[in-house]
Amino acid sequence: MSLTHIDGLPAHVLFVHFILVMVPLTALAAVVCAVQPRFARRIGLVLPIMGLVTLGMVPVTTHAGEWLESRVGNDPLIHKHTELGDGLLPWAFGLFVATLAVWWLGRRFGHSAQAGPDEQATAEGTSPVAARRAAPGIVRAVVLALAVVVSVGAVVDVYRIGESGAKAAWHDNYDKSASAHHD
Repeated sequence: MSLTHIDGLPAHVLFVHFILVMVPLTALAAVVCAVQPRFARRIGLVLPIMGLVTLGMVPVTTHAGEWLESRVGNDPLIHKHTELGDGLLPWAFGLFVATLAVWWLGRRFGHSAQAGPDEQATAEGTSPVAARRAAPGIVRAVVLALAVVVSVGAVVDVYRIGESGAKAAWHDNYDKSASAHHD
């Protein structure tokens, strides 16, 4: 096994499935946790770890893709796919930053779900500890906007890259006129 081929198959063909699952999954988790910080507290470090692993797999996948590109001939569809694939790294980095920000916000400013017996409620119905730990609205808004924008951008980019890769792989590799056989 190497970073270019696994058990006789081009590694890119296998790694790309990891990206196709992890980018949308990480994006969804980032947005959900930004909307509901209690989820960020529940999953803890798993959120930024998802972002980091996804970020780490992007260059591994693109490296394997470039290795494969050099072995499949000169095809404009493959060249377009490779160019699009090179643009995913900034989105993956942004997604990692967003997961860190959401995790930090949930950890640093999360509302206290349960007030201790020695904490008396304020006029607003929150304990002094919970009031002190509430994130300023602008901070929550910025982190939410970051999570949404980066998540949407990353998922759209993965879709565009995947579509171009499917077109490159399948445009001349099957018989469009063959009749369906049912056995």
